[in-house]
Amino acid sequence: MVASDLDRTLIYSAAALELTMPDTRAPRLLCVETYDHRPLSYMTEEAAALLAALAGQAVFVPATTRTPEQYRRVRLPGPPPRYAVCANGGHLLVDGESDPEWRQRVRERLTECAPLAQVRDHMLGRARPEWLLKERVADGLFAYLVVERALLPDTWVKELAAWAGPQGWSVSLQGRKIYAVPHPLTKSAAVAEVARRAGTARTLAAGDSLLDADLLRAADVAWRPAHGELADSGWQLSHVRVVPERGVLAGEAILRLMRSAVITQPGAVAPVPD
Repeated sequence: MVASDLDRTLIYSAAALELTMPDTRAPRLLCVETYDHRPLSYMTEEAAALLAALAGQAVFVPATTRTPEQYRRVRLPGPPPRYAVCANGGHLLVDGESDPEWRQRVRERLTECAPLAQVRDHMLGRARPEWLLKERVADGLFAYLVVERALLPDTWVKELAAWAGPQGWSVSLQGRKIYAVPHPLTKSAAVAEVARRAGTARTLAAGDSLLDADLLRAADVAWRPAHGELADSGWQLSHVRVVPERGVLAGEAILRLMRSAVITQPGAVAPVPD
């Protein structure tokens, strides 16, 4: 099985592309998401071809913090994934529909940490109007703020994380969004459930943020780009490989390495019929 984060791992907004090469050498891009009738997220054309091939050779599982509604805006190359992990593990989509049994298991585990309303109130009580653009609750599972990064105080996220940890919550800063996510809500737990259902014996994974750390930790082999929270914090494990590329070219490099790993050990990650 191949499980990967989407935003800033495989797909990129225009602001995150990091096309630092001369314009004449820039890669051709494929738009894979529109929002309000405008293009929003991209892959290189080469990455799109790699993903389409990879999805035909392994169980490919998108593992994202996006809600199901946000995830459904993304049109990935290749066959539609049978399984997808959304809301950081809060939803397990099977053939595009949220699995009710998994949702119930998640709700039961969320009683182990502080209530969402308490965490949301704490975040909003310490936010400032000069840098807070929006606040959202995702499917009643976690909260996030959209902020003006240039005006956000350097210590604000660290102070929020120090408070949230004892409450059973994690904090992650991704682009302009500050997420507060309960500890029991993990991508790795949902991906493990997919592995059980699909009968796969080996997991490859990729991600760039602190919310991906548990997914990468649980994988047999994993990759992260040279950008993002994990890179900024210096997070590393022996089985997690760092690609030197940044931006959209990192997504292409990760997919190339994943496909190579699948081809060299096809029996270890090939899908098994239900």
